[in-house]
Amino acid sequence: MNIRQTNLVGTCGITRLIWRQILPAFGLEVTFLSHLYEVFFVSKRLLRSGLIVSAMTLISRVLGLVRDVVVANLMGAGAAADVFFFANKIPNFLRRLFAEGAFSQAFVPVLTEYHSSGDIDKTRQLIAKASGTLGVIVTLVTLVGVLCSGAVTAMFGAGWFIDWLNGGPDAGKFELASLLLKITFPYLWFITFVALSGAILNTIGKFAVSSFTPVFLNIAIIGCAWLISPNLEQPEIGLAIGVFLGGFIQFVFQLPFLAKAGLLVKPQWGWNDPGVTKIRKLMLPAIFGVSVSQINLLLDTFIASFLMTGSISWLYYSDRLLEFPLRLFGIAIATVILPALSR
Repeated sequence: MNIRQTNLVGTCGITRLIWRQILPAFGLEVTFLSHLYEVFFVSKRLLRSGLIVSAMTLISRVLGLVRDVVVANLMGAGAAADVFFFANKIPNFLRRLFAEGAFSQAFVPVLTEYHSSGDIDKTRQLIAKASGTLGVIVTLVTLVGVLCSGAVTAMFGAGWFIDWLNGGPDAGKFELASLLLKITFPYLWFITFVALSGAILNTIGKFAVSSFTPVFLNIAIIGCAWLISPNLEQPEIGLAIGVFLGGFIQFVFQLPFLAKAGLLVKPQWGWNDPGVTKIRKLMLPAIFGVSVSQINLLLDTFIASFLMTGSISWLYYSDRLLEFPLRLFGIAIATVILPALSR
């Protein structure tokens, strides 16, 4: 036995003596010390994960600012920008309301419960049932949004719709917004499954993947703004294509990581599955909580549709600046601690 091995054995022996005999003599029970040990290392792990998520989020947010600068240079705060931001906001509203917001808040605790049990088959079954049920619902919502884009535009952009009926100056905005919604609405389908797979990866501790994923949306929009939009009479259509491609790339990017974790399963309908039922019950209060702030943003857009050209763009740019610190720190912390709190 060499000197290093001798020191290691001696250190382990001393540690065992302190742990089992000396500390209990002072009234410090082993169970208490075990909890203290667990809290210390769990906190350390959460801090490390939080820093990773914050770093990935920082990259995404900086690219997001670059994206906004590129879009602003391309279209400014005119009619085309108003229409694009409107068409991009509707699917994002539904994304935050159902996918990344209420659904994730309800899905992660249930998935954590199944995953902590150590039964991989039940965990895979929950993922299959939840993804299948959610997939059917989101597919129907997406089809309705694409086929009824005019009605959706009239609902949230009533000012443009009224001008369209009366032949006013903003009639063209209504028609263009209806067209762009047909392109951007499928983004809801992709990003819903991105949120689902991201929640699964976060639950098993793979925070960096889901935090880095939004980078691809920014890259897709920037790429389309540089390569496609300049060649179109209506450059905003190129940006809408960028949203669609960004959603698709994000969706594809996370699949290999799910497969590597053994959690890429075939979706199944499971409305009455016990796990899905529990998720549905948890979603109800979560939807109410998330919807308050999101509905306020839609009301801003609704009112801005009656105002001068550029109003929706100004709201968008200001909201992006406001969200930068919130998503960099607040969302990063919430993403990391939710699976831990669920345990």
